Amino acid sequence: MPEDEIIFYGHPNVRCLHRKTIEVTTDSHLSLRGDCILGVKASKACRDLSEPLKKRIQNDHSRIMIEISVGSIATIIIGTGDKNLSLSSQTDIVMRKSNFISSRTLCINCDKASVDLPVDMIKQLQDPSCKGLLKIFSE
Repeated sequence: MPEDEIIFYGHPNVRCLHRKTIEVTTDSHLSLRGDCILGVKASKACRDLSEPLKKRIQNDHSRIMIEISVGSIATIIIGTGDKNLSLSSQTDIVMRKSNFISSRTLCINCDKASVDLPVDMIKQLQDPSCKGLLKIFSE
């Protein structure tokens, strides 16, 4: 099963109120408008993912599992891949509840958005020294 890992960090403006998406970004700044952003200073964006994983994600209806861990708190998101995913963003990874596709989209039709993430996880990620881990699996 292809896998990749992304390390990211918290920011005082992490709010996770968005009802359709979850995002991590390689950018270090986060404004309050970025209400879907879970973390900043991500170690990878879409274009940096392993080639075997990208190929699997770019199959229609492949099942994508994302495990997000922050300290002792973890959650799993399930989404699907699509042949039209370019995975070419140089700065972002976005998981979407909808079927909207852009260069930033990792997967679509996800079962969670940022508003669905554990409150304790979000509180921890409001500390810039907090580190999170995003693991991506595909079957």
